[in-house]
Amino acid sequence: MNIAFIGLGNMGAPMARNLINAGHSLHVFDLNKDVLSEFAGLGAKVSDSPRQAAEGSELVITMLPAAARVRSVYVACT
Repeated sequence: MNIAFIGLGNMGAPMARNLINAGHSLHVFDLNKDVLSEFAGLGAKVSDSPRQAAEGSELVITMLPAAARVRSVYVACT
């Protein structure tokens, strides 16, 4: 499955790793460039924005720390 994963922090990163290990194709976005480099090394496609990650994905997962951030991602992607 082609999955967009937005938010690779303490909760999101382990979940995203499990999805990669299960054979899914991930398009990832996070503000932390170090974690994006790690996921690129795992085979994920790094996106420049949440919108870019979501485009063409069958499923979008957000794992963000606050409701305002979740709202801003979904409003920006519509």
